[in-house]
Amino acid sequence: MATAAGDLKERAKEAFVDDNFELAADLYGKALALDPACADLYADRAQANIKLGSFTEAVADANRAIELNPSMSKAYLRKGTACIKLEEYQTAKAALEAGLKFAAGDSRFTKLIKECDERIAEEASSLPQIVAPDASSNAASLPNVSVEKAEPTQEIPNQSAVAVMNKPNYRHDYYNSPTEVVLTIFAKGIAAGNVSVDFGEQTLRVVIDVPGEESYHFQRRLFGKIIVDKCRYVVLSTKIEIRLAKAEPITWTSLEFSDKKIVPQKINTMSAPNSQKPSYPSSKTKTDWDKLEAEVKKEEKEEKLDGDAALLKLFRDIHRDADEDTRRAMAKSFVESGGTVLSTNWKDVGKKKIEGSPPEGMELKKWEY
Repeated sequence: MATAAGDLKERAKEAFVDDNFELAADLYGKALALDPACADLYADRAQANIKLGSFTEAVADANRAIELNPSMSKAYLRKGTACIKLEEYQTAKAALEAGLKFAAGDSRFTKLIKECDERIAEEASSLPQIVAPDASSNAASLPNVSVEKAEPTQEIPNQSAVAVMNKPNYRHDYYNSPTEVVLTIFAKGIAAGNVSVDFGEQTLRVVIDVPGEESYHFQRRLFGKIIVDKCRYVVLSTKIEIRLAKAEPITWTSLEFSDKKIVPQKINTMSAPNSQKPSYPSSKTKTDWDKLEAEVKKEEKEEKLDGDAALLKLFRDIHRDADEDTRRAMAKSFVESGGTVLSTNWKDVGKKKIEGSPPEGMELKKWEY
């Protein structure tokens, strides 16, 4: 089973190199059917989906890879790349910063984080309408926004029992910071006056009411308690960003409350970065992904290596482009000869045991255990 999945993976990589991304994604899917717990397969299929323009599917694959292997840097890179394509810059930046911890010095992460900062700054400069519930202010000055806190005696049922009036029309995502959880509902072209957000001690209710359309309702019992007076939301041209101020400095492992017993992970707020927003240059420069990938491939092809590294690369290239018999011959001859013989002729090496052939002046010795 593992061998079959490995063969499909190799074929998928070859298809990807040949720019046959649709075939590559299909082969990765077949490999995952045989080995569904392989994080590497999900991360590689995410890259193929990015090439196909299937950015939502790429995010889903990258998320699954991260669940299976939280330290896989390329999964975070591909999630960040796909989210940038979807104009989800906050989510992209959070993924890229998490991945950079496992890929220190990788310039791809820093370049993309910089691009996210520029896009976020551009969105902020569009002067969005920010609404904040404040019990001491005049409620009449904040149209369509409820400033009442949830009744203390009102019980909110478990998420499985929460009634949703309509099927959700908008996708949502969230990420943690030391002091808050940022929830993003991806709804384009919504006026601030058509959005209502109510915060409770451990509840959140969002209503988007566009004239001529069915109302969108998002109601959840939250993972942890929030500080209502410090919660905020902002309506942007492409999304609604909701900032939930945590009552406790813990990591939310999900957005919604669960009956399952989960030990909250404390956050070291002393090491949290300065929350003051930095200023960023306003730039319209877009990354040419195809050009960037072509440059990386060219650098890998023209890379000059010496000694064992060059020899290893030669063997790897031969093995990658060889047929099954050639690969079997290489493996058998190399192992049986103690690393002194490498043959690609299966008809020859398949009939006999390959004896070691050390260089002139050297002696072949077997290891004793």
